[in-house]
Amino acid sequence: MSATQSAKSVVIVGGTGFVGRYLTRTLMSQGHHVRVVTRKKTTGAMPGFQPTELAEVAYESADAREAALAGSDALINLCGILHQSARQRFEDVHERLPAAWTQSAVRVGVQQVLHMSALRADMTEPPSAYLRSKAAGERAVCAHADAIAISVFRPSIIFGDGDNFFGQFAGMLKWVPVFPLVCPDARFAPVWVEDVARAFAQALRTNTAIGKPKTYDLCGPAIYRFRELIAFTAQAMGARRLVFGVPDWAARLQGRIMQVLPNPVFTLDNYHSLQADSVCSCNGFDALDLSPTRLEDVMAPLLAR
Repeated sequence: MSATQSAKSVVIVGGTGFVGRYLTRTLMSQGHHVRVVTRKKTTGAMPGFQPTELAEVAYESADAREAALAGSDALINLCGILHQSARQRFEDVHERLPAAWTQSAVRVGVQQVLHMSALRADMTEPPSAYLRSKAAGERAVCAHADAIAISVFRPSIIFGDGDNFFGQFAGMLKWVPVFPLVCPDARFAPVWVEDVARAFAQALRTNTAIGKPKTYDLCGPAIYRFRELIAFTAQAMGARRLVFGVPDWAARLQGRIMQVLPNPVFTLDNYHSLQADSVCSCNGFDALDLSPTRLEDVMAPLLAR
């Protein structure tokens, strides 16, 4: 495609996070103008992160949102949290924030919204507050489908250099010879962050029609049980570790205890999320004419490092 014909001005909310940094780089490599908006400019801990623009915006102000979106072709929302706190609630981050930004996008004439949700948010009765808030966020964004083209992405766990999943467990496995694991049989279809970025970029180029929102469940090419992912991590690190599953009652108790910590790695709501397998019945990469990358090809050399 011709860069001069297809280049767009894109605003990314939540663009300073893990996925946002990769997506920014992907879009800029394709000639797009990328404005990352943030509540507070903090780029010191993000070497190599250089969007076309980095703007500090008061998210609560409709005027500030509209000023940030003025003249743009597309809005991408990547905001998300795994744990609630007194300062950040699921409803605020996953529902109210994307609803407000989408409303502002419609007001100023933005043509597209690309929204990051979560796999299994479309369940009839999501088992966790996290998934229920993601579902509510989808509904809030898609309510504007008669005025703006909408694409919704639901990835399984996302891996890559700097991810929270493998990075967190690798850090734990470095020090513990015996690893007790909650929900060891929960299933995932891990997806590479660069493949997720390519999916957004492809939808940005092709999904421009107003009407029914397009949704993409994004999964890697293979399904793993939780215990298999932990065993793979240890093996790739060259560490001999005994991984064993803990009973559900112990996992729930662990979640209740750990969720009161300032920075919990596991909560009771995480336990409830793990009751829904994070796998695809229909992989959105097929609809986007993309092929997802094998976990082992990316993470084995990274973990060995």
